[in-house]
Amino acid sequence: MSTDAVENAVVEIQVDGETVAAHPGELLIEACERAGTYIPRFCHHSRMKPVGMCRMCLVEVDTGRGPTLQPSCMLECAPGMIVDTESERTRKAQDGVLEFLLVNHPLDCPVCDKGGECPLQDQTMAFGPGESRFVEEKRHFEKPIPVNNNVQLDRERCILCDRCTRFAGEVAGDQLIHFMDRGGQTQVNTFPEQPFSSYFSGNTVQICPVGALTATPYRFKARPWDLDEVESTSTLDSVGSRIAVQSSHDRVLRFQGVDADAVNWGWLSDKERFVFEAYDHPDRLTSPMLRGDGLGNRTPDGDLLVAAPWNEALDVAAAALLAAPAGRIAVLGGARMTNESQYAWAKLAKGVLGTDHVDAQLGDGLPAEVVLGLPRSTIDQACTPGGTIVLLGPDPKEELGALFLRLRHAVVNDGATLIELTPRRTGLSPHAAHSLRVAPGDAADVVAGLFGARSPVGAASPSTDQLAEVGATLAAASAEGSPITVLLGRPSLAEAAGPVVDAALALHDHLPEARFLSLLRRGNVHGALDMGLAPGLLPGRTTLADAGRVSGAWPTVPTAIGHDTLGTLVAAAAGEVDVLVLLGADLLADVPDRQLAEQALAGAGTVVAVDLFGTDTVARADVVLPAVASTELDGTFTNLEGRVSVVARKVTSPGTSRPDWAIAAELAERLGTDLGFTSVDDVLAELREVSTVHAGITPEALAETTREGLLVEGLLVTDRPAPTSVPGRDGYGLRLVVDRSMYDSGVLVSHSPSLASLAPGTRAGLEPTDLARHGIADGEVVDLISARSTIQVVVVADAGVARGTVHIRANQPDVVATALLDATVPVTEVRVGRR
Repeated sequence: MSTDAVENAVVEIQVDGETVAAHPGELLIEACERAGTYIPRFCHHSRMKPVGMCRMCLVEVDTGRGPTLQPSCMLECAPGMIVDTESERTRKAQDGVLEFLLVNHPLDCPVCDKGGECPLQDQTMAFGPGESRFVEEKRHFEKPIPVNNNVQLDRERCILCDRCTRFAGEVAGDQLIHFMDRGGQTQVNTFPEQPFSSYFSGNTVQICPVGALTATPYRFKARPWDLDEVESTSTLDSVGSRIAVQSSHDRVLRFQGVDADAVNWGWLSDKERFVFEAYDHPDRLTSPMLRGDGLGNRTPDGDLLVAAPWNEALDVAAAALLAAPAGRIAVLGGARMTNESQYAWAKLAKGVLGTDHVDAQLGDGLPAEVVLGLPRSTIDQACTPGGTIVLLGPDPKEELGALFLRLRHAVVNDGATLIELTPRRTGLSPHAAHSLRVAPGDAADVVAGLFGARSPVGAASPSTDQLAEVGATLAAASAEGSPITVLLGRPSLAEAAGPVVDAALALHDHLPEARFLSLLRRGNVHGALDMGLAPGLLPGRTTLADAGRVSGAWPTVPTAIGHDTLGTLVAAAAGEVDVLVLLGADLLADVPDRQLAEQALAGAGTVVAVDLFGTDTVARADVVLPAVASTELDGTFTNLEGRVSVVARKVTSPGTSRPDWAIAAELAERLGTDLGFTSVDDVLAELREVSTVHAGITPEALAETTREGLLVEGLLVTDRPAPTSVPGRDGYGLRLVVDRSMYDSGVLVSHSPSLASLAPGTRAGLEPTDLARHGIADGEVVDLISARSTIQVVVVADAGVARGTVHIRANQPDVVATALLDATVPVTEVRVGRR
């Protein structure tokens, strides 16, 4: 039977006298719930395998041999099944289970954070016996104990449902929390001296059916009836996870994951879950600021940034823009903004100012024409059971946590085949069918070797046999018509985009049926590309050559393709940029080449920063305009699939901060142009007019699909980028691999008290053979020397990195790794100096 036939097949069962149509293999508890009959449960979770631990879901089932009590979470629907969820035997069983669960459960509901949203409370009221016959002393444990920085465990509340331990092992792959002891002393706990150091531990708090696991940031903050809630989209990374934003007294207190079937399945990384703390930090910018008079002239206050009224700050910024030729104005950043704000700034920059020196990517991404031009995959397509996934990019576990969980499930549970072409081991490596270590600059040669065109050279390269084996796997998948998805991103900040692009295009040439899923991580970066915040692009995945599409709404359109971030920074460093506008862009932290970023900030004429926080980059600006955070405005967001979902306002922004689209509109007014926007709906309406691919993105359509969002189809048609020439290896040097970790010194993490201390710090990882070749001991402090700078760092042996490379983390609090990088070369090489 075909897959479609199986999906459309039904079996009929009887539930409480009513006929219910179920799918073959569907669990009884889920079929009943879909039909409107709720069966109580504690251990069952639809995103994890059934275990039948709690027995709360016992129902009376007759399959032809007489009625018996069976756990509905373990029972698959079968034709002719007769189910009674309200019989006397069922009620008695539920009474008994609840009475046993309450034997040792403490009566501390008035001080328990789960009170008011507790399934144990609710089901005791609905299905319990009403009173307990137990009069003996309950068991007691020390309470609470921290299992990590953000999760507290009250063991005496635990009902041993196994949800948290199953999530840790089955979903996250971090089996760091277990059942311990036996009998009446059985408890959930961590191993001695080993905290629950998972990036996803907050999910165990959300799925815990009692108050055994609580989140430190929310503990004792509010009751459910004190909270207002709105569904929104996480803008932290490009996955676009669906979240519930909960607030009390105009202050966000909690993010909860929402189960969107197409995106995050309800899971969040801890970074996504707790990052809301940053939005309420006292360091938020609350009013505009000017340095001197904003135009480089000193005032009685000297050269300091001082608070200024909005009118004065906007006037100064507008005066600088009016005085500069279009070719000497540049706009960088914008990935943190909503689609509407991005469109407004694209219209201001390209349609009013006439500059095409616009780039939302900050030198760490891929060319827009590649991201928007290759056949696009969805997360569901990438995770198709039995499909093939090729990872040519960064570690999803470190950069795109919710996507990592989806990919891991596909590989571990659904039979997907994973092939890694990465410079170092990733969080998915233990489950990969083939895991090839590819040094920076070698990706195109390795891909060519997979298809027999030519073999890569160098001792660090995969062997011919390894390449042939991987090539055969891809050829077999292609011949069988199995879906192939390439996860595409920048594996290393110390490697230019060119070699990765060449490898991706080669995969596309050899596997034309393959689809690509972008791993660009920065917030709404894919929305920024769709809105035209990239050189040579206009809204709607079109180029400057299609200017007719916007001519009715835009006063002008650039005629020549402008600089990307790298080109803009080089021009600014040479004094060729009169006005540099930064839209949430912390150049000193975000741009891989820190030296170039510093030179650009020093060489630019007037720097206008639109931001949330006073970063090191903002401290060097001349005009500072405070913007609002994602919990403080309405709009839409485009994720890495091209899926548009709603961002909903929940609280009031601090001080006099304003939405980014409104700042663009007011600046345009001072430049003598009316953008035509007085609300977010105005911006979205104009976007529908100028972009054919966004024609269906209406408020009504979004309201109908709040959780799944709307997928925007359509590819950019443009010229193929020229191949990149990679220089040969320096026999004495090592190619540098610089990537990101989940926690770093980024502005949001460093302003979130629950996350700020979790950055791992910097260690240089060398393959043990290289360590021995250089005569360096594990744990020794060495100098890493590049053409740009020298840093001191501890070296550790790391068998997970490619030979001939050295790996370090970017943006850590102890070492500025990006000081080594030179963004103007394809790869950065370093030498190791012993101290």
